[in-house]
Amino acid sequence: MTKSQLNPKVDEFLSKANKWKEEYEKLRHIILDCELTEEFKWMHPCYTYENKNIVLIHGFKEYCALLFHKGALLKDTQRILIQQTENVQAARQIRFTHVQEIVEMETIIKDYIYEAIGVEKAGLEVNFKKHTEFIIPEELQNKFDEIPALKTAFEALTPGRQRAYILYFSQAKQAKTRESRVEKYTKQILDGKGLHD
Repeated sequence: MTKSQLNPKVDEFLSKANKWKEEYEKLRHIILDCELTEEFKWMHPCYTYENKNIVLIHGFKEYCALLFHKGALLKDTQRILIQQTENVQAARQIRFTHVQEIVEMETIIKDYIYEAIGVEKAGLEVNFKKHTEFIIPEELQNKFDEIPALKTAFEALTPGRQRAYILYFSQAKQAKTRESRVEKYTKQILDGKGLHD
């Protein structure tokens, strides 16, 4: 591993990690062995192939994980990929709770990384559910009519963020609740932020 491959921001991220530090370092080593470019995006070590995101290292309370950006397209021969929530369409995780698991799975991890690179080289894309499948709640539509800038701001959000809002607004059984949810998040949408930002 040459020094030039290492991203100083990732060094800093690792030096500050008090949980999963060993796991992160091992994962980083394995990924760099696959000749990906190390970057730092979304506050996490992210690895790219010709500027395309392949895999990201991130940690949670219960586990740390490798997140494959187009994991849904991988064959997952080992049945180890996890879809974080049902709303996540493309990304999939491999989760770890101990550095030993990573050591034992090194070959498998590399196979998955190489397959993910192959997916990128082949230019494969995840077929996202189209927006037409997400019905805009009446209350949100009314707000769009009232504030045209809101519609513009909403359409500028990423598909995932739009979906999260639509699901959140639609889940309320009563119109009054839906209205107050839309009201509550109007400013956030105008600020270009997602539900959880």
